[in-house]
Amino acid sequence: MAGLCVTETVSWGILYYGFPVFLPPMEADLGWSRVEITGAFSLGLAASALAALPVGRWIDRHGARALMTVGSCAATLLVLAWSRIESLPALYATWFLLGLALATTLYEPAFAAIVGWFPTQHRDRALLTVTLVAALASTIFMPLEAWLLVRLGWRTALATLAVILAVITIPIHALVLRPSPHRAPRAGAAPVHVSGMTLGAATRTGVFWVLAAAFFVGNFTTNSVTVHLIPYLATRGYSPALAAAMIGWMGAMQLPARLVFASVTTRFGHTGVTAAIFFVQAAALGQLALAAHLPTLVPVVLMLGAANGMSTLARATMLADLFGPRHYGSISGAIALGANGARALAPVGAALLQVALGGYDRVFGLLAVSLLLAGMGLLVTRRGVRL
Repeated sequence: MAGLCVTETVSWGILYYGFPVFLPPMEADLGWSRVEITGAFSLGLAASALAALPVGRWIDRHGARALMTVGSCAATLLVLAWSRIESLPALYATWFLLGLALATTLYEPAFAAIVGWFPTQHRDRALLTVTLVAALASTIFMPLEAWLLVRLGWRTALATLAVILAVITIPIHALVLRPSPHRAPRAGAAPVHVSGMTLGAATRTGVFWVLAAAFFVGNFTTNSVTVHLIPYLATRGYSPALAAAMIGWMGAMQLPARLVFASVTTRFGHTGVTAAIFFVQAAALGQLALAAHLPTLVPVVLMLGAANGMSTLARATMLADLFGPRHYGSISGAIALGANGARALAPVGAALLQVALGGYDRVFGLLAVSLLLAGMGLLVTRRGVRL
């Protein structure tokens, strides 16, 4: 767990949060438009989503050590390649491959490693700890990246970050991650039985598809709000600075929400808490759709921030609780195919919905209804699952 706390923080900080820091200098130096450059990032996120299922299958069969080590090695080389980019096709090719590296180094493989290692009574605490520490990735690395950018230029700064990524993550993944106890029992010990549905069995349950749809809508909502909140609120008379501050406070609300997640799920159960997250998101989106008629949007900030913070943990713990740890990687990867794909689709998808529906308020209203149905569907379909 300690090793993954470190590697997730570094990997998220460099591979994910580094892109927006280097976007302006790349525009200025290379002469490409922001749409052209961000398209490469979206391609990488889409590739990461598509790779989630085979990555999960691999971890179920072979464990996380080799895959995450190779992923860190590949990510290091690809960040170096990014620092030497001269053509737009090369940028797209590099970020497509970086997307595959993201799939082997970020939360999904780390969660699969934790679920495979820790018994049920410690699993939620371990997942909570990793996400709490990794939540500091942007706080630590975005200022560091900006500092390196000013002093070294964007190309040398990226090369420096590649060295940091290699020195920290490769040794930890190679030397600290170990096979989970049920994969490598001690000599002479009886085999450890690990319960859990196969991916095929899980897909024959209604709750699997409800969760897949729910987390797709949830991620689509989170990223749509992040990208489109400022232009939406500008039409409602809010200043860009205030709208940006609201997004920042949503991020800040994630940490306290995650701190109480384990105790709340212990009391109310994973199903109830996960459904409640969707209901809270729905209520917040409904208020956002009615922003023109409300005196304040403070409840929206509090509710969306807390729900977004819990959602990452809810996806990891809910799947383990419902379907068991034995094939967790495969099942998590299948859910992540849609959930992470929504992250890549949201910026352009929300824009297209805004045009088709005639306004952001209708987009947020539609998302609110979808989230409400997701929470209700989860409560209904959960009852049919038996390990």
